[in-house]
Amino acid sequence: MERVALPRPRTAGRYRVAVVCLGNICRSPMAHVVLEARVAEAGLADRVEVVSSGTAGWHVGKPMDPRAAATLSAAGYDPSRHRARQFEAGWFDDVDLVLVMDATNRSDVLALADQPGHPGQVAMFRDFDPDEPGAEVPDPYYGGDDGFQEVLAMVERSSSRLVALLAEQLADEPGGPSGG
Repeated sequence: MERVALPRPRTAGRYRVAVVCLGNICRSPMAHVVLEARVAEAGLADRVEVVSSGTAGWHVGKPMDPRAAATLSAAGYDPSRHRARQFEAGWFDDVDLVLVMDATNRSDVLALADQPGHPGQVAMFRDFDPDEPGAEVPDPYYGGDDGFQEVLAMVERSSSRLVALLAEQLADEPGGPSGG
Protein backbone atom coordinates (compact mmCIF):
# COMPACT_ATOMS: atom_id res chain seq x y z
CA MET A 1 0.00 0.00 0.00
CA GLU A 2 1.25 3.49 -0.87
CA ARG A 3 2.38 5.51 2.14
CA VAL A 4 0.35 8.66 2.74
CA ALA A 5 2.52 11.59 3.76
CA LEU A 6 1.35 13.72 6.66
CA PRO A 7 2.08 17.44 6.69
CA ARG A 8 4.76 18.36 9.22
CA PRO A 9 3.40 19.59 12.55
CA ARG A 10 3.42 23.32 13.24
CA THR A 11 4.62 22.65 16.77
CA ALA A 12 7.31 20.02 17.30
CA GLY A 13 6.00 16.96 19.10
CA ARG A 14 2.33 17.97 18.79
CA TYR A 15 -0.26 17.43 16.05
CA ARG A 16 -3.74 18.87 15.52
CA VAL A 17 -6.21 17.22 13.14
CA ALA A 18 -9.52 18.72 11.96
CA VAL A 19 -12.19 16.45 10.51
CA VAL A 20 -14.74 18.19 8.26
CA CYS A 21 -18.06 17.26 6.64
CA LEU A 22 -21.09 19.34 5.64
CA GLY A 23 -23.10 19.90 8.84
CA ASN A 24 -20.84 18.43 11.54
CA ILE A 25 -23.61 16.19 12.88
CA CYS A 26 -22.94 12.79 11.21
CA ARG A 27 -19.67 11.89 9.49
CA SER A 28 -17.13 14.29 10.98
CA PRO A 29 -18.30 13.90 14.58
CA MET A 30 -18.25 10.11 14.19
CA ALA A 31 -14.70 10.38 12.83
CA HIS A 32 -13.77 12.82 15.60
CA VAL A 33 -14.94 10.48 18.37
CA VAL A 34 -13.34 7.37 16.85
CA LEU A 35 -10.06 9.11 15.98
CA GLU A 36 -9.83 10.62 19.45
CA ALA A 37 -10.39 7.17 20.98
CA ARG A 38 -7.70 5.62 18.75
CA VAL A 39 -5.29 8.43 19.66
CA ALA A 40 -5.89 7.77 23.37
CA GLU A 41 -5.45 4.00 22.91
CA ALA A 42 -2.10 4.68 21.23
CA GLY A 43 -0.95 6.79 24.18
CA LEU A 44 -0.87 9.96 22.08
CA ALA A 45 -3.69 11.95 23.72
CA ASP A 46 -1.21 14.41 25.22
CA ARG A 47 0.33 15.06 21.79
CA VAL A 48 -2.52 14.77 19.26
CA GLU A 49 -5.65 16.88 19.35
CA VAL A 50 -8.71 16.16 17.20
CA VAL A 51 -11.39 18.71 16.35
CA SER A 52 -14.29 18.59 13.91
CA SER A 53 -16.51 20.99 12.03
CA GLY A 54 -18.84 21.39 9.09
CA THR A 55 -18.58 23.62 6.06
CA ALA A 56 -22.15 24.86 6.66
CA GLY A 57 -23.40 26.56 9.80
CA TRP A 58 -26.93 25.13 10.03
CA HIS A 59 -26.28 22.95 13.08
CA VAL A 60 -23.74 25.04 15.04
CA GLY A 61 -24.05 24.31 18.76
CA LYS A 62 -26.22 21.23 18.32
CA PRO A 63 -25.32 17.64 19.30
CA MET A 64 -24.67 15.03 16.64
CA ASP A 65 -27.48 13.29 14.80
CA PRO A 66 -29.15 10.79 17.19
CA ARG A 67 -28.52 7.93 14.74
CA ALA A 68 -24.79 8.74 14.62
CA ALA A 69 -24.68 8.97 18.42
CA ALA A 70 -26.55 5.66 18.80
CA THR A 71 -24.20 3.93 16.36
CA LEU A 72 -21.17 5.19 18.27
CA SER A 73 -22.67 4.29 21.66
CA ALA A 74 -23.52 0.77 20.51
CA ALA A 75 -19.87 0.34 19.46
CA GLY A 76 -18.59 1.51 22.86
CA TYR A 77 -17.73 5.13 22.06
CA ASP A 78 -18.91 8.25 23.93
CA PRO A 79 -20.62 10.74 21.58
CA SER A 80 -22.03 12.95 24.35
CA ARG A 81 -19.53 15.83 24.26
CA HIS A 82 -19.99 16.79 20.61
CA ARG A 83 -21.41 20.19 19.62
CA ALA A 84 -21.40 21.17 15.96
CA ARG A 85 -19.00 23.86 14.78
CA GLN A 86 -18.35 25.54 11.44
CA PHE A 87 -15.01 25.46 9.61
CA GLU A 88 -13.51 28.89 9.06
CA ALA A 89 -10.38 30.07 7.24
CA GLY A 90 -8.59 30.68 10.56
CA TRP A 91 -8.62 26.94 11.24
CA PHE A 92 -5.81 26.55 8.71
CA ASP A 93 -3.52 28.43 11.09
CA ASP A 94 -4.50 26.24 14.05
CA VAL A 95 -4.38 22.73 12.59
CA ASP A 96 -1.78 20.61 10.87
CA LEU A 97 -4.11 18.41 8.83
CA VAL A 98 -7.67 18.96 7.57
CA LEU A 99 -9.44 15.72 6.66
CA VAL A 100 -12.58 16.10 4.54
CA MET A 101 -15.25 13.49 3.96
CA ASP A 102 -16.04 14.10 0.28
CA ALA A 103 -15.08 16.10 -2.80
CA THR A 104 -17.65 18.82 -2.10
CA ASN A 105 -16.29 19.30 1.43
CA ARG A 106 -12.79 19.47 -0.05
CA SER A 107 -13.84 22.13 -2.55
CA ASP A 108 -15.60 24.16 0.15
CA VAL A 109 -12.60 23.99 2.49
CA LEU A 110 -10.10 24.82 -0.25
CA ALA A 111 -12.20 27.86 -1.20
CA LEU A 112 -11.23 29.25 2.23
CA ALA A 113 -7.50 28.58 1.78
CA ASP A 114 -5.78 31.95 1.51
CA GLN A 115 -2.12 30.99 1.96
CA PRO A 116 0.05 28.95 -0.44
CA GLY A 117 0.59 26.10 2.05
CA HIS A 118 -3.03 25.70 3.07
CA PRO A 119 -4.09 23.32 0.26
CA GLY A 120 -1.28 20.96 1.30
CA GLN A 121 -2.94 20.60 4.69
CA VAL A 122 -6.14 19.17 3.15
CA ALA A 123 -6.68 15.47 2.44
CA MET A 124 -9.56 13.06 2.11
CA PHE A 125 -10.28 11.19 5.35
CA ARG A 126 -10.23 7.92 3.45
CA ASP A 127 -6.78 8.59 2.04
CA PHE A 128 -5.92 6.50 5.12
CA ASP A 129 -8.43 3.70 4.40
CA PRO A 130 -6.50 0.51 3.67
CA ASP A 131 -9.47 -0.89 1.71
CA GLU A 132 -10.31 2.07 -0.55
CA PRO A 133 -7.72 4.82 -0.22
CA GLY A 134 -9.03 8.20 -1.35
CA ALA A 135 -12.68 7.21 -1.57
CA GLU A 136 -15.41 9.43 -0.15
CA VAL A 137 -17.20 8.81 3.13
CA PRO A 138 -20.86 8.75 2.02
CA ASP A 139 -23.31 10.98 3.89
CA PRO A 140 -25.69 8.69 5.83
CA TYR A 141 -28.07 11.52 6.82
CA TYR A 142 -30.87 10.72 4.37
CA GLY A 143 -30.56 6.93 4.61
CA GLY A 144 -31.17 4.25 7.20
CA ASP A 145 -29.20 3.00 10.16
CA ASP A 146 -27.07 0.74 7.95
CA GLY A 147 -25.46 3.85 6.42
CA PHE A 148 -24.21 4.90 9.85
CA GLN A 149 -22.77 1.42 10.41
CA GLU A 150 -21.01 1.62 7.05
CA VAL A 151 -19.55 5.03 7.93
CA LEU A 152 -18.36 3.72 11.30
CA ALA A 153 -16.51 0.82 9.65
CA MET A 154 -14.78 3.20 7.20
CA VAL A 155 -13.89 5.62 9.99
CA GLU A 156 -12.49 2.88 12.23
CA ARG A 157 -10.25 1.47 9.46
CA SER A 158 -9.03 4.89 8.38
CA SER A 159 -8.48 6.09 11.96
CA SER A 160 -6.35 3.08 12.84
CA ARG A 161 -4.01 3.70 9.91
CA LEU A 162 -3.89 7.46 10.52
CA VAL A 163 -2.96 6.97 14.18
CA ALA A 164 -0.17 4.57 13.21
CA LEU A 165 1.23 7.23 10.86
CA LEU A 166 0.86 9.95 13.50
CA ALA A 167 2.74 7.78 15.99
CA GLU A 168 5.58 7.30 13.48
CA GLN A 169 5.74 10.99 12.65
CA LEU A 170 5.67 12.12 16.27
CA ALA A 171 8.35 9.56 17.20
CA ASP A 172 10.63 11.33 14.71
CA GLU A 173 9.90 14.79 16.14
CA PRO A 174 11.98 16.54 18.79
CA GLY A 175 10.47 15.66 22.12
CA GLY A 176 9.02 12.44 20.70
CA PRO A 177 9.81 9.00 22.15
CA SER A 178 12.85 8.59 19.90
CA GLY A 179 13.42 12.31 19.30
CA GLY A 180 15.63 14.71 21.22
